[in-house]
Amino acid sequence: MFNLVKAPQLPPQLKWKYAGEPELLMWTIRARNYNTFVANCMFAFMQVLIAGGAYFVFSINASSDSLIDRVMSGLGVHVFTSLIILSMTHQRMNFAYRITQSGVEYCEWKDFPKWALKTIKWTAGITAVILIFMATIDPSFLLGALIGPGGMGLTYLAMANSKSYQAMHTEYHHHFLHWSELTKLTIAINRVMAEVRYSVPKVGSPYMTTGSLYVFFKRQEKDQVVTTLKKHLLPSTPSVTGKVDVLN
Repeated sequence: MFNLVKAPQLPPQLKWKYAGEPELLMWTIRARNYNTFVANCMFAFMQVLIAGGAYFVFSINASSDSLIDRVMSGLGVHVFTSLIILSMTHQRMNFAYRITQSGVEYCEWKDFPKWALKTIKWTAGITAVILIFMATIDPSFLLGALIGPGGMGLTYLAMANSKSYQAMHTEYHHHFLHWSELTKLTIAINRVMAEVRYSVPKVGSPYMTTGSLYVFFKRQEKDQVVTTLKKHLLPSTPSVTGKVDVLN
């Protein structure tokens, strides 16, 4: 069976600080590091609006256009808009985890989505060819070729040449936590993940910084990851099972 979703590789900007220490477990994964319920609700709500827009496109010029043209126009609007909304509500972050005797080292990063540029470029090109061909039948389609594909072409150029825009969609983070800094393990029942609470000394302060490490893994890797974490946590560190709300 083909593996269409390849595991992400650690980028050159991120290197394991404890690479010289033998690893007990290491894996990479793409995961949605936010509240998926809210994101799914937003996408479902937008689908209702998109369906209304697609029906509007289908309905206009009902007397002059053929049924096939109207269906293709409405379907094209629905699919293209849905893909754009999906890319915004269902983004994924890349994660790499490495467990050693010293603790848990993990990296998270989000590269600029070059696939979005290719999608816009090819969509603009294909749409322009179709509209220009249709303009041989009705010259009014030339205006559509200028506005639609032309606008997407300008969007492509702006995204491809704007370093600030690309930097805004690119992130690199690297962290390490000692086993003694982990204070609680919660194995999620609502998602394939685990939450590890931690408490680390705050630099230049007598106080501690607390937070959560979200450990994402594939369903088939759950037992191995959870067993390894439990084995190396301090005996005083509680381990429970429950619902985990990702607050990112």
